[in-house]
Amino acid sequence: MKDDTATITGQAHQDTAHDSAAKHVTGRAEYTDDLVEPTGTIHAYLGLSSCAHGRITGMDFTETVAQPGVLGILTAADLPGVNDVSPNGKNDDPIFAEGVVQFWGQPVFAVIAETRDQARRAAHKARIDYDVLPHALDPIAARDASMGYVTDPLTLKRGDAPAAMAAAPRRIEGRFAIGGQDHFYLEGQIAMAVPGEDDEVVLHVSTQHPSEVQHMVAHVLGVPSNAVVVNVRRMGGGFGGKETQMNLFACVAAVAAKRWNRTVKIRPDRDDDMIATGKRHDFVVDYAVGFDDDGRIRSVEGDFYARCGFSADLSGPVTDRALFHADNAYFYPDVRISSHPMKTNTVSNTAFRGFGGPQGAIVAERMVEEIAYALGMDPLEVRKRNLYQNGQLTPYHQTVQDQILPRIFDELEASSDYHARRQAVLDWNAKGGVIRKGIALTPVKFGISFTATWFNQAGALIHVYSDGSIHLNHGGTEMGQGLNTKVAQVVAEAFQCDLSRIKITKTTTEKVPNTSATAASSGTDLNGMAALDAAEQIKARLVTFVAEKWQVAPDQVAFVPGHVRAGDQMIPFAQVIRAAYMARIQLSAAGSYKTPKIHWDRTTGQGRPFYYFAYGAAVAEVSVDTLTGEYVIDRADVLHDVGRSLNPVLDRGQVEGAFVQGAGWLTTEELWWDAKGRLRTHAPSTYKVPLASDSPRIFNVALADWSEASERTIKRSKAVGEPPFVLGISVFEAINMAVASVADYRTPARLDAPATPERVLMAVERLRG
Repeated sequence: MKDDTATITGQAHQDTAHDSAAKHVTGRAEYTDDLVEPTGTIHAYLGLSSCAHGRITGMDFTETVAQPGVLGILTAADLPGVNDVSPNGKNDDPIFAEGVVQFWGQPVFAVIAETRDQARRAAHKARIDYDVLPHALDPIAARDASMGYVTDPLTLKRGDAPAAMAAAPRRIEGRFAIGGQDHFYLEGQIAMAVPGEDDEVVLHVSTQHPSEVQHMVAHVLGVPSNAVVVNVRRMGGGFGGKETQMNLFACVAAVAAKRWNRTVKIRPDRDDDMIATGKRHDFVVDYAVGFDDDGRIRSVEGDFYARCGFSADLSGPVTDRALFHADNAYFYPDVRISSHPMKTNTVSNTAFRGFGGPQGAIVAERMVEEIAYALGMDPLEVRKRNLYQNGQLTPYHQTVQDQILPRIFDELEASSDYHARRQAVLDWNAKGGVIRKGIALTPVKFGISFTATWFNQAGALIHVYSDGSIHLNHGGTEMGQGLNTKVAQVVAEAFQCDLSRIKITKTTTEKVPNTSATAASSGTDLNGMAALDAAEQIKARLVTFVAEKWQVAPDQVAFVPGHVRAGDQMIPFAQVIRAAYMARIQLSAAGSYKTPKIHWDRTTGQGRPFYYFAYGAAVAEVSVDTLTGEYVIDRADVLHDVGRSLNPVLDRGQVEGAFVQGAGWLTTEELWWDAKGRLRTHAPSTYKVPLASDSPRIFNVALADWSEASERTIKRSKAVGEPPFVLGISVFEAINMAVASVADYRTPARLDAPATPERVLMAVERLRG
């Protein structure tokens, strides 16, 4: 342990390396697939449907069970409990299809074999016969086929939007198709289940929601939750794809482990992972905006049709949040917007970084762009004229109280030299030529909190051992974002000890129960506060003890770097802890936290679903080849609000990664199903995530270091995971400008997303024609 009597490192608000950074880059970080397998470990592999919608008329496993190493087959009939892993209690998400398959790639059975290769090969030997039924793949086709909703729709309204629309001097309406996105985590879905005595089972899982996995496994095994332990040391990426989608894999492993009384591991191939797991929801949005001759919005109406898949999963809250962010940063005086969570014969879509927010925000930016082209204005000027002012109400009737975008805009315009560069872009395009340029500055206003109010809670457990070392456990999960490091910094600052004293342990349901998913950008907010609560409980006991032992008043006791001060005496931290142990002082505490002030009434569409807003803005400049439709991001400048950053270097990394991932969603990452319902973009060869060469040639990222959360967040910081993802919209808007230049900006490009080179090229030809 490092001697922290002189220098304290790793305190809050310091640049501190990710606790596993060196392990990540050297390959020493242990993921679920790296865990030592117990002797006798066997393997499971899923058998997937080859029909988008049909009745199962027969299943023949004769050849499957005859394969070498095969121990048996699991189907719906073999589950001891309930055949369902729906996270919302709708009982609509079976582990194995029963009677009917509802999308191409739906799990129907699992093969259990001595090796993974044997299980995988045997799974392809099964024969399943179907009576094929009609299917609908996209939300508009599902609407027209009267497929219905997977969950209840939502309408947000304020004022009289139809009347305001009729009275507005100008009106634009349109349809905007917004594509989905695959999570493409580096570590795929994986689970390992170790059977215990009686009804017990221990799982090692790559999941963002250990408590939900615990509940689902118990549900499927027909045992109480206290029989199931779920452990997560780290994930190789999640992005929302491991919030609910891991449930099925964990349940299959657990059922097989108990049936064969051997450790069972399941890890699908990348292709099967992409085919069988949910993605970001794609939307088709019909919108109308009324505005005046100054570019000020008067009324907005919109219908948001989402491809949700065959079951609800998280489509309810995702489509809700799309509406919550359909204003992005702009005030709509009169508004009526509705969600339409359509049932489709595709995999059920799920959480993805931003959780529907980016899909809502880009509609706001599309409307701003349309207004600007109609009036011959710089879209930035339209954005400025419509920004929220403090005291104005959102469509869900929450008052905006912490608006800082005007200052962010001013600073970013100056630091990026926006106005001179925009003029240079206009001058370049005026010359004609093959290469056209575009530039755009777009903002984000992102609400922070789970919209399901009960998820806004967290727990933590801290042990201080008699040698002064500290054991930290909390309910959040680490997926590369630095959550563990930030929470450890909070604890280190509380005790005024060096970060090396703190052991950050795996997340486990044995220590902190009933945890929420690490999602909604709230991991640090919730778990940091819970850990601080636990630390403060221990500190309070120590203050009482030190005051009594060293004969000083409690207000003369203070934690200072590496020591506890008692009046004029400075006692090393480890010495105080040893003395407290000898005096039988409790050196362990369970902390908890619940977010205050939030409330939400979905039936009325009103409330305060968000504790606060995080803000930011980005300028993107692109060059587009009008002969091929290809483009490059020449430069990006980002100024983002993270409040008083707990760890600036980690936060900048999150902003950089989110921006590139957001740009990828809107440019190269296209999901495509064929007419039979087969996902054809199911591998790196056909699904194009951004490469290093796709990043901005010049990439300037800065934090608004003057910002401080107006609410009592953890150390006055703000969430950083999801909000900067929305800033990738600046790239999409810049591409639209470059394309529109071929028609001298007389009309907007109206590109659907993603703006693939094919779509760009077709838009160029359409505008020229």
